[in-house]
Amino acid sequence: MPSTKSPNDLLSAKLLFEFAKRFYHTKTNQRGHLTIVIDFELTVEQEQLRNTVREFCAGEVAPHIKEWDEKAHFERSVFDKMAELGLMGVCIPEEYGGAGFDYISLGLVCEELEACDTFLRVAMSVHVGLNSMSLLAWGTEEQKQKYLVPQAKGEKLATFGLTEPNAGSDVVGMRSYARRDGDDWILNGEKMWISLGDVADHFLFFCWTDTEKQKVRDHTGISCFIVERSMPGFSSGTLHGKLGIKAGNTGYFSLQDVRVPHANMLGNEGEGFKIAMFSLENGRYTVAAGATGVIKASRDASVAYANTREVQGQTIANFQLVKQKIAEMEADYEMAHLLWLKCGYLKNVGKPSAKAASLAKWQATIRSEKAASMAIEVHGANGYTNDYPVERYLRNCKAAVIYEGTRDIHTLMQADWALGLKREKAARVILPPYQTDEAKGTSN
Repeated sequence: MPSTKSPNDLLSAKLLFEFAKRFYHTKTNQRGHLTIVIDFELTVEQEQLRNTVREFCAGEVAPHIKEWDEKAHFERSVFDKMAELGLMGVCIPEEYGGAGFDYISLGLVCEELEACDTFLRVAMSVHVGLNSMSLLAWGTEEQKQKYLVPQAKGEKLATFGLTEPNAGSDVVGMRSYARRDGDDWILNGEKMWISLGDVADHFLFFCWTDTEKQKVRDHTGISCFIVERSMPGFSSGTLHGKLGIKAGNTGYFSLQDVRVPHANMLGNEGEGFKIAMFSLENGRYTVAAGATGVIKASRDASVAYANTREVQGQTIANFQLVKQKIAEMEADYEMAHLLWLKCGYLKNVGKPSAKAASLAKWQATIRSEKAASMAIEVHGANGYTNDYPVERYLRNCKAAVIYEGTRDIHTLMQADWALGLKREKAARVILPPYQTDEAKGTSN
């Protein structure tokens, strides 16, 4: 009987099979049917990558992070060293200057980086998750060669400009606009609360290109442009007085009659909102993985302290309520880790992952806040000082509960999915599925 599967179904099945060969193992059941068994062990390459990131953090960041945090110092050279390790383009294909790892590897990198300090993961979120992955999916070949390649190599830093002084979650409330002038566009507007905003080289800039649609808040009037710092009319600054992530750069940038060629429009005119939502989904994935790192760091710090701190002639590790806090951190870590891992798997095989990314981001961030708070309680008064890292974990993790969709927004989104009021729709552009060496016809 001929197959009734469509070519797309067969392609998805092929991709799933290729992924299964890499991350799963198979066995034959009693009826002789081949079944796929989930294998949670990392591949050799993933283990090596994780260990590389841990060694980098221990050697290049951990000895300095207390000082950088105290002085609100942004150390640009850290990202040059990350570039040397291939981290700035970890999941970007090799043909575009990246390291060619899968999307799960991106999650591993983010988890390990934020276990050291949040500013490292934030850079990965905006540079890779929000910008480079959007160029990979939506960019023309010319745009990829001009912008994605140097970004993946770490030669240029990139970020994402959506939030404005008067428009955050309300995207269609933005005021930035562009008007056509021959083969160019003239861009005007200001973006606020932009990670790497005062140090990045490349920016995704979202603005209205149809003022009539702006009047009725129709998001199909929004477009996206690739902007360079060196373009005349571009300016930026740094925001000060932040609660946390003091070692990271958070800023704003302004465009005053910045002229960009039409070739710098990402996607088609009117697709800016779609691109923004696509970008945020990938950003949420990296945030979820990073927040999981905060839970792990809080747990590890609490375990180390509990095993050394003595009260009444015994270590506090023997105290029941201390054990309870550490047990909750352990459970929260495992749950958050599995949530982002599922999202990474969906991205690897080319399946929709918006719901999974939202759930992972929501749960990982609120559990990171809980874990950091409990870690301070385990440390007692010592946890309230910067002699120990846990107070920094709490200050840093608070931001992730807000950006890339607040906890309230994700609560409503998950409810709508559960109630059938919201569905994942087929998109014109999807993130390219990960291709194994075997799928590409090569071998290591």
